[in-house]
Amino acid sequence: MLNKNQTIRLQTMLALCLLLFAVLLGRMVYLQLWRGEYYSKQSDGNRLRQSKIIAPRGIIYDKEGHELVNNLPGYAVVLQKQADYKPETLQRLSALLDIPVAKIEEKIKDSANYYEPIMLKNNLSPEMVTRIEEQRRYMPEVMLSVQPIRTYPYRELAVHALGYVGEVSPYEIEHGLFKNVTQGSIVGKAGLEMSYDKYLRGEDGAFMEEVDVAGSVVKHYDSVQPVPGKNLRLTLDYRLQKALEDFTDKHLAYLRSSGIASGARAAAVVALDPRNGAVRAMVSRPGYDPNLFVQGISSKDWNKINNDDSYPMNNKVISGEYPPGSTFKIVTGSAAFELNKVRLDEPIYDGGFHPLVPTMGNAGGEVLGWLTFIKALAMSDNVYFYELGYRVGIDNIAKYARIYGFGQPTGIDLEGESKGLVASRQVKRDIWDEDWRLGDTFNAAIGQGFNLTTPIQLAVMLGIVANGGMKYQPYLVDSITNPDGSLFAKPKRAEGKHIDVSQQTIDYMRMGMSATTQEGGTASYFSRLPKPIAGKTGTAENSHGRDHGLFVAYGPVDDPELVVVCIVEQGGFGSTAAGPIVYKAFEEFFKERGWMPEDPPEQADGSRQAQQ
Repeated sequence: MLNKNQTIRLQTMLALCLLLFAVLLGRMVYLQLWRGEYYSKQSDGNRLRQSKIIAPRGIIYDKEGHELVNNLPGYAVVLQKQADYKPETLQRLSALLDIPVAKIEEKIKDSANYYEPIMLKNNLSPEMVTRIEEQRRYMPEVMLSVQPIRTYPYRELAVHALGYVGEVSPYEIEHGLFKNVTQGSIVGKAGLEMSYDKYLRGEDGAFMEEVDVAGSVVKHYDSVQPVPGKNLRLTLDYRLQKALEDFTDKHLAYLRSSGIASGARAAAVVALDPRNGAVRAMVSRPGYDPNLFVQGISSKDWNKINNDDSYPMNNKVISGEYPPGSTFKIVTGSAAFELNKVRLDEPIYDGGFHPLVPTMGNAGGEVLGWLTFIKALAMSDNVYFYELGYRVGIDNIAKYARIYGFGQPTGIDLEGESKGLVASRQVKRDIWDEDWRLGDTFNAAIGQGFNLTTPIQLAVMLGIVANGGMKYQPYLVDSITNPDGSLFAKPKRAEGKHIDVSQQTIDYMRMGMSATTQEGGTASYFSRLPKPIAGKTGTAENSHGRDHGLFVAYGPVDDPELVVVCIVEQGGFGSTAAGPIVYKAFEEFFKERGWMPEDPPEQADGSRQAQQ
């Protein structure tokens, strides 16, 4: 039983509870009945949204400051994150953007674990922007955002070196292929855009704003401004790059139309400075327009590129693997002189075939008689180099091939470089499970058989000969700069080192290559240039069609500043297929220095005299 005081306290507490309940009930009735409409509008009509401010990627310049890649302002359509989206909204977006509803739903699903708005399409046309703006009152979760759009003003120019960008994929995020990126970020997908993405990308900003039910901005809040990406200053020479691309396209068309090489659609050309490894031009044909990828490539455009059997997406300069052909005779010759297996003035008889393997000889059974090294290299004689291969053996040929850099990546600052293949006993055992034979040595000695090389490896080898024995790592980026132009960093590269080949042997190679471009050599038309050039022709066997044509050269001979390597797939003889492209490179190079008075006259079919 409760006493009187306890009963009073209990009654007081009950009264207070009833009073509080009455106050809360009254407040609730007031808010619901008298102020309900007002607060409903406040709740439904205004909300906060946070949006990303895309940082502009860094500009890419050529060696003289010419813009090769930049950004232009453009509109993107962005979908704010919601728990659910109305089917009619997705249908309306699909019709406006010409994107299937399933594709939009896929983007929504991929962004489930992220808070950022979903970018549906960027680089919108003015007409599309107008149509979306007219429909936005029906789609409050849709927003138009001004963003920097990556632009390649010269379309295919240097595309395999520059690369392209695209929206980061869920796979790339999940596997950590790019650091500090979120859904919707634009990242490099190929070339330098990919290799230097962490510098080019910058840091995105963000802003907060209050919007009403129609998506109109009611109030702006503080924002975090984006930090632009760093710029790249390349070693590429815009004028040389453009001249080489234009001429390569023209020359390939000439080879096809003239019947010289009806299947010549693909080529690789690289020009570099032998004094340091700086790449001045890089051409891979066929090419493609990187602008197609910026806003998401269409199925039609992708199928056209992907189904091309000449593989436009491949950078043939660094990933194309070809037999080096007679350009490899520099390696065989070096091995022979270094091992004292031949003297410079020692004559070797060429009777059209080698007596130890009578089935192997010169093309067409040509007989050149007694030859010393200089003439044998200038005439690209096979029998002479079969004999050198026989004297030094396959193990030493392989050794000197590796000394010159074959069989290993050059280290150029691009992804996807192939390492090639150096012919050896073990290679044949691995591929065919067969013993090595003398005929295999003969093939290896002239750059055929199991030898495979990339054009950039050939350029490194030629640079060694041109500069007197120094091996440099090739590179495309000279410096990384801040947005204001000040220096941020110089990319780290391996220091040049002298290969284990004597200066005398290097000089012998230089003498033989110089004779190639003079009267009696296989590329005598190079003597028309105002400065002497040293070169070497080559023909690479191709099991899938006509042989590939190669030509390598450096110049001027007395003070080399440029090395050029060219291979034309299914082009036939190197002198006619690849030589004219190399000739054009030096013609343009000399023209820039005022050594070339004017362009050589063109023939009626558009080909230059060098093609004859």
